[in-house]
Amino acid sequence: MSKKILSIESSNGDAFTDLLFNALLGFAFMFFISFALIQKPQDGGKIDSKAEFIISAEWKDGNPDDIDLIVEDPEGNIVYFQSQQAGLMHLDRDDRGALGDRIVIDGIEMANPNNQEVVTIRGYMQGEYVVNLLYYKSHGPRPIIVKVKVEKINPKLELIYFNDFFLKKTGDEITALRFTLDDKGNVLDINQLQKPLITGRVK
Repeated sequence: MSKKILSIESSNGDAFTDLLFNALLGFAFMFFISFALIQKPQDGGKIDSKAEFIISAEWKDGNPDDIDLIVEDPEGNIVYFQSQQAGLMHLDRDDRGALGDRIVIDGIEMANPNNQEVVTIRGYMQGEYVVNLLYYKSHGPRPIIVKVKVEKINPKLELIYFNDFFLKKTGDEITALRFTLDDKGNVLDINQLQKPLITGRVK
């Protein structure tokens, strides 16, 4: 009788061991398949840039005034606060001065005093681009200095243009620069001939 009980217990133990071993084999197989399906990066870590050119306008941190960046492409498309995407251009940041300068990080409200508007150009279009500044709203009679910068991103970061501009009062629109590209994105010409783009449209 004792031999039969021992035999049954031994059989149960062998069955449990087999079940455990098969389960372990199954998990190992699934891990191998999932690992094999992971594809290696083909471009060696290369990251495609979202922009070819970045145009920015900056004014004094904490200043409550609203300055707008306006850009026209060779086909007459215009980006500004009322039309934030047109052609290959996009207004990535519309800064309204003091409005929206409070941000919440991890549940804590913090001040973001940086004043900057940014337009990106996401491809090459042959012809002339016009970059304007508009003094949209002032919270006082003071004039303001705005820094305008144009950078070419690819194949390496290159500063194309940088200058300071003086805006006197609400409603002032000035042309900071006009630059011409060839079909490969090379800058052929830069000038400051004035060309109003939206004066009269803003209500």
